[in-house]
Amino acid sequence: MLKELHVRMKDIPKQDRPRERLINKGASHLSDQELLAIVIGSGTREESVHDLAIRLYQHFDGVECLREATLEELIQIKGIGQVKAVSILAAIELGNRMGRFKKTDRYVIRCPEDGANYVMEDMRLLKQEHFICLFLDTKNQIIHQQTIFIGSLNASISHPREIFREAIKRSCASIVCLHNHPSGVRLYS
Repeated sequence: MLKELHVRMKDIPKQDRPRERLINKGASHLSDQELLAIVIGSGTREESVHDLAIRLYQHFDGVECLREATLEELIQIKGIGQVKAVSILAAIELGNRMGRFKKTDRYVIRCPEDGANYVMEDMRLLKQEHFICLFLDTKNQIIHQQTIFIGSLNASISHPREIFREAIKRSCASIVCLHNHPSGVRLYS
């Protein structure tokens, strides 16, 4: 009779463990079970996280059925408590939301008025000056909005490094900078 082989994470060379492989090679190089092991985080006294992830994966016949799992179904699996089940469901929901996200839903800036109209409703009742940047892609679609600085009633100081740091981080093609005038007085220099 063959005895089942259980792999403990500490028995796996460090460079071959899921977290380290993700760090060194990227998430796309990991199997579904390895990604699931990272989400689960830890095994039990009797079973490594690796084995638990494989068993969970097999229980649901892969990620498609796992995607439909409920909290109650997950908790019924030995080694999956409420905390691990919640982590799994959160990861699934995040994946679902990312899958539903459409880049075509982005607002396009064609002229200065488009930028003003985009932020006007949010900014019109503010009591302090806000310096806001809209970061655009090559099609002038807004990919990110960031409040760079909140000033006083009639002044807002910002430094280009703060604007460009965010622009570089977002790999944007262009920037629209806006600020409000809560005092009602517009100063031009």
